[in-house]
Amino acid sequence: LGMSGVSKSQVSRLCGELDERVGAFLNRQIEGDWPYLWIDATYVKTREAGRIVSVAVIVAVGVNTDGQREVLGLKVGASEAEPFWTEFLRSLNRRGLRGVKLVISDSHAGLVKAVREQLLGSSWQRCRVHLTRNAQDLVPRSARSMVASAIRLVFEQPSEAAARRQLDAVIDTVDPRFPRVAELLTDAEPDLLAHFAFPETHRRQIR
Repeated sequence: LGMSGVSKSQVSRLCGELDERVGAFLNRQIEGDWPYLWIDATYVKTREAGRIVSVAVIVAVGVNTDGQREVLGLKVGASEAEPFWTEFLRSLNRRGLRGVKLVISDSHAGLVKAVREQLLGSSWQRCRVHLTRNAQDLVPRSARSMVASAIRLVFEQPSEAAARRQLDAVIDTVDPRFPRVAELLTDAEPDLLAHFAFPETHRRQIR
């Protein structure tokens, strides 16, 4: 940044100011309705008691009825177990989250259970990106592009009926060579195409 001679006390003061601003942002009241909610987690390294450890960072991004996208919540914790997800969603509810119609995430069992318990009345859709990665992990590297293209074709169909027909065709095609991929797609089918229940103008963004 072109800075020089920054003392430890100045660094500490700046970090303290940042902590205060971040805390205010993450605890702010959530206003309005947020029909679409994406939830994901990643892992980062942090220093705790002199050791470097891996922790989970959960992020929730919502889109409101005006089409505005915003980070609604973020939480750092030691695991992605169900209580962690549940408390995260409860904290969003306490801050005023409402109007959620569709939640999009990976198929982490604890997360899906927490969504269904804490966001009553919302649908859940399995994230296409995570599903594609899961499928690619089940095939040789040489077949990964083919598998990704086949899954993409399902989502590009103009209607739910056409998408389900295409998905069935993909399952039949891959089953002889890659039965584990066929099983994955069969299990995912009920929660893979939830976006078709929403306005056509929104589908490209939420599919």
